[in-house]
Amino acid sequence: MKRLMFLVAAVALASAPAFAADKKIERLWKSKCASCHGPDGKGETEKGKKMKVADMTSADWQKKSDDDLKKAIADGIKTEKDGVKKEMDSYKDDVKGEQLDGMIKLMREFKK
Repeated sequence: MKRLMFLVAAVALASAPAFAADKKIERLWKSKCASCHGPDGKGETEKGKKMKVADMTSADWQKKSDDDLKKAIADGIKTEKDGVKKEMDSYKDDVKGEQLDGMIKLMREFKK
Protein backbone atom coordinates (compact mmCIF):
# COMPACT_ATOMS: atom_id res chain seq x y z
CA MET A 1 0.00 0.00 0.00
CA LYS A 2 2.86 2.37 0.85
CA ARG A 3 4.47 1.66 -2.50
CA LEU A 4 1.25 2.46 -4.30
CA MET A 5 0.90 5.76 -2.45
CA PHE A 6 4.53 6.58 -3.18
CA LEU A 7 4.03 5.79 -6.86
CA VAL A 8 0.92 7.96 -7.08
CA ALA A 9 2.73 10.85 -5.37
CA ALA A 10 5.78 10.47 -7.63
CA VAL A 11 3.63 10.55 -10.77
CA ALA A 12 1.75 13.60 -9.51
CA LEU A 13 4.96 15.46 -8.76
CA ALA A 14 6.51 14.50 -12.08
CA SER A 15 3.54 15.86 -14.00
CA ALA A 16 3.19 19.06 -11.96
CA PRO A 17 5.85 21.11 -13.79
CA ALA A 18 4.37 20.28 -17.21
CA PHE A 19 0.90 21.17 -15.97
CA ALA A 20 2.19 24.44 -14.49
CA ALA A 21 4.02 25.27 -17.72
CA ASP A 22 0.86 24.63 -19.73
CA LYS A 23 -1.11 26.93 -17.44
CA LYS A 24 1.55 29.63 -17.86
CA ILE A 25 1.35 29.29 -21.64
CA GLU A 26 -2.44 29.49 -21.48
CA ARG A 27 -2.18 32.69 -19.41
CA LEU A 28 0.35 34.08 -21.87
CA TRP A 29 -1.99 33.26 -24.76
CA LYS A 30 -4.89 34.96 -23.01
CA SER A 31 -2.85 38.07 -22.23
CA LYS A 32 -1.08 38.50 -25.58
CA CYS A 33 -3.07 36.70 -28.27
CA ALA A 34 -6.68 35.91 -27.41
CA SER A 35 -8.02 39.44 -27.92
CA CYS A 36 -7.50 38.98 -31.69
CA HIS A 37 -7.12 35.24 -32.24
CA GLY A 38 -9.72 34.20 -29.67
CA PRO A 39 -9.38 31.61 -26.91
CA ASP A 40 -9.66 28.82 -29.50
CA GLY A 41 -7.54 30.32 -32.31
CA LYS A 42 -10.50 30.81 -34.64
CA GLY A 43 -10.16 34.60 -34.74
CA GLU A 44 -13.84 35.16 -34.05
CA THR A 45 -13.30 38.23 -31.89
CA GLU A 46 -14.18 41.82 -32.74
CA LYS A 47 -10.53 42.63 -33.52
CA GLY A 48 -9.98 39.33 -35.28
CA LYS A 49 -12.94 39.84 -37.59
CA LYS A 50 -11.90 43.41 -38.33
CA MET A 51 -8.39 42.31 -39.34
CA LYS A 52 -9.64 39.05 -40.93
CA VAL A 53 -7.13 37.00 -38.97
CA ALA A 54 -6.72 33.43 -40.16
CA ASP A 55 -8.48 30.55 -38.45
CA MET A 56 -5.70 28.61 -36.71
CA THR A 57 -7.88 25.50 -36.65
CA SER A 58 -7.89 25.25 -40.44
CA ALA A 59 -5.76 22.69 -42.26
CA ASP A 60 -4.23 25.44 -44.43
CA TRP A 61 -3.10 27.45 -41.43
CA GLN A 62 -1.76 24.35 -39.68
CA LYS A 63 0.50 23.71 -42.70
CA LYS A 64 2.66 26.68 -41.68
CA SER A 65 6.08 25.73 -40.38
CA ASP A 66 7.02 26.21 -36.74
CA ASP A 67 9.81 28.54 -37.92
CA ASP A 68 7.29 30.74 -39.76
CA LEU A 69 5.09 30.91 -36.67
CA LYS A 70 8.05 31.74 -34.42
CA LYS A 71 9.11 34.50 -36.82
CA ALA A 72 5.60 35.99 -36.82
CA ILE A 73 5.48 35.99 -33.02
CA ALA A 74 8.98 37.42 -32.67
CA ASP A 75 8.82 40.04 -35.44
CA GLY A 76 5.13 40.84 -35.50
CA ILE A 77 3.03 41.34 -38.61
CA LYS A 78 2.18 44.52 -40.47
CA THR A 79 0.36 43.99 -43.76
CA GLU A 80 -2.45 45.55 -45.73
CA LYS A 81 -4.44 43.74 -48.38
CA ASP A 82 -7.69 44.80 -49.99
CA GLY A 83 -7.98 47.67 -47.52
CA VAL A 84 -7.66 45.39 -44.48
CA LYS A 85 -4.79 46.17 -42.13
CA LYS A 86 -3.32 43.29 -40.17
CA GLU A 87 -1.08 44.44 -37.36
CA MET A 88 0.41 42.28 -34.65
CA ASP A 89 3.03 43.55 -32.24
CA SER A 90 6.46 41.99 -32.01
CA TYR A 91 6.86 39.78 -28.95
CA LYS A 92 10.57 38.97 -29.30
CA ASP A 93 11.28 40.63 -25.94
CA ASP A 94 8.30 39.02 -24.18
CA VAL A 95 8.06 35.48 -25.55
CA LYS A 96 11.29 33.48 -25.85
CA GLY A 97 12.71 29.98 -25.61
CA GLU A 98 10.43 27.52 -23.86
CA GLN A 99 7.57 30.00 -23.85
CA LEU A 100 7.80 30.36 -27.63
CA ASP A 101 7.90 26.58 -28.04
CA GLY A 102 4.90 26.31 -25.72
CA MET A 103 2.95 28.85 -27.76
CA ILE A 104 3.62 26.88 -30.95
CA LYS A 105 2.51 23.68 -29.21
CA LEU A 106 -0.69 25.38 -28.03
CA MET A 107 -1.45 26.69 -31.54
CA ARG A 108 -0.91 23.20 -32.97
CA GLU A 109 -3.55 21.89 -30.55
CA PHE A 110 -6.14 24.16 -32.21
CA LYS A 111 -6.34 22.00 -35.34
CA LYS A 112 -9.70 20.52 -36.19
